[in-house]
Amino acid sequence: MQKKLDTRYMASLAMLCGVLLVMGFTGLGFIPLPVIKATTMHIPVIIGAILLGPSAGAVLGGVFGLCSIWANTTSPGLLSFAFSPFMTTEGLPGVLKSLWIALGCRILFGAIAGWLWILVKKLIHKDYIALPVTATVATLCHTILVMGSIYVLLAQQYAEAKNVAVSAVFGLVMGTVTASGIPEAIIAAVLVTVIGKALLHMQSRMKNH
Repeated sequence: MQKKLDTRYMASLAMLCGVLLVMGFTGLGFIPLPVIKATTMHIPVIIGAILLGPSAGAVLGGVFGLCSIWANTTSPGLLSFAFSPFMTTEGLPGVLKSLWIALGCRILFGAIAGWLWILVKKLIHKDYIALPVTATVATLCHTILVMGSIYVLLAQQYAEAKNVAVSAVFGLVMGTVTASGIPEAIIAAVLVTVIGKALLHMQSRMKNH
């Protein structure tokens, strides 16, 4: 029985990794905006974290991060230096900063999404409420993690890229959080609820067989 569950776990994780890779390499997972690339790739990560747990969420977040590095290296935008170690002009410190923002933040986000689901599910027993709450909070955590890291680690470079004073960076970062983070959270809430409810039902039926 345990072997069967392990096989299902690995197959589900592999399938979601495949979805992320297709979205990442085809460009479907990244939406170019004037300053930053908005994303829909957080949605499979959240769904995977809900279905398979925080560890799977972290793995999927890592795949998301690798796709982000690829997208920002092969199709650079104004802030690609923050997401690709190959686009930095700061040498090794810049490489480490971009790896944290692109990869570290996404791995942490995936784990957070899994733990959020466990917590929210304990507090709210109805899936149709727990799913959108988890999706919304997890998405906002992702946006705050990424944009907060850019502000803390790369405020000077951000100011130069935008051609503004460093003192204006906080307002611009908050504007990006609002402009991309809120729509991403709304989209995630809807899609995670619809897809997640169907997959949770399917997962429950499979466990009983």
